[in-house]
Amino acid sequence: MSDSTTQQNPQANGNGNGNGKRKRQLIVLTLALLLIAAVCFLYWFLHARFYEETDDAYVGGNVIQISAQVGGTVVAVKADDTQVVKAGQQLVALDAADTRLALDQAEAALAQAVRQTRQLFLNNDTLAANVAAADSNLARAREDLQRRQAGLSSGAVSQEDVSHARDAVKSAVAALDQARAAAAANRALTDHTSVTEHPNVLQAATAVRNAYLNYARVNIVAPVSGYVSKRSVQVGQRIAAGNPLMAIVPLEQIWIDANFKEGQLQHIRIGQPVEVIADVYGSGVKYKGTVIGFSAGTGGAFSLLPAQNATGNWIKVVQRVPVRIALDPEQVRAHPLRIGLSTTATVDIHGDGRALEAVPTDYQTKVYDDLGKQADAIVERIISDNAGALAQARKGKAAAAAVAVPHT
Repeated sequence: MSDSTTQQNPQANGNGNGNGKRKRQLIVLTLALLLIAAVCFLYWFLHARFYEETDDAYVGGNVIQISAQVGGTVVAVKADDTQVVKAGQQLVALDAADTRLALDQAEAALAQAVRQTRQLFLNNDTLAANVAAADSNLARAREDLQRRQAGLSSGAVSQEDVSHARDAVKSAVAALDQARAAAAANRALTDHTSVTEHPNVLQAATAVRNAYLNYARVNIVAPVSGYVSKRSVQVGQRIAAGNPLMAIVPLEQIWIDANFKEGQLQHIRIGQPVEVIADVYGSGVKYKGTVIGFSAGTGGAFSLLPAQNATGNWIKVVQRVPVRIALDPEQVRAHPLRIGLSTTATVDIHGDGRALEAVPTDYQTKVYDDLGKQADAIVERIISDNAGALAQARKGKAAAAAVAVPHT
């Protein structure tokens, strides 16, 4: 009896030891899980909850379509894909023969208009002299009539002579009225104006400016500096105004379009700092950015075929809203990015940022500013050369501002 009891006790002791070991392991595992949970909670509470991150973020930028402003035949293509061009650099040249002829014709028409208008002003003096001469003739005719009427009573002058004198007075009156009407008609064409400001001259000058702009626009230039892409124009191609020729991408004008889930937008504000990591450079390069705006709708709202959630079975899909992020220009210059590259964006939401309003942008080019000045200089020169003494005071200004017509 004692032997059997002795044999059962070691088995019971072994089971007890095994259960205790498992309990200790379970306790250790539980404590480890609780510790991990506590660490995760502390990490979230102290750090992670102040950041919103998405890897659905891509580099965006301006893609400037280059098109012709006038039609013509392409005679030269001076830029190709992947090449860097500077603002004002020639990209495409069109045949300038037709526009050159039109400009020559407009310049000749302006010169003729100036000379004709100048003649109108000179006619004022001539017609005024005609009025004075007609008035003098009328005065002499009236004096002659008075003398003849005085001699009629004494018989020294016949009635026929008096009648002729009366007819001469009537003719002189008619001639004076005609001279005054001609002078008034000419003054109506020149009153309150000058040769350079006369409507005929202004109309011809506008035609010269228009012809010059068409002539200058056969040289298609880059409005901004950047990389050429999507070139489609070919030498010998006949193009019309508005036809797309190529595109220019200014890589200093880039940003990040980060698509955040709608639930992540609760605390994102304009002005909050952002850390951006581009896949092309890896985590070794971290860009500093700033939230500058939110899209007016989700990506699906502006798609070609938006979702029709009012029909059929509906499954809720979390929507994403594009958030625009501006990058530090110095970092972009040091580590250039290309449009469409994948990135990861992390927004620091510690602060409230600024109000929810878009930051205004102002893209400008001054490449075309000189075209109007050059056209004005040509008009000034033509008027000065053909207006004579009436425009000598303007000649010095025209000579200083005159520029050569651009070469093609």
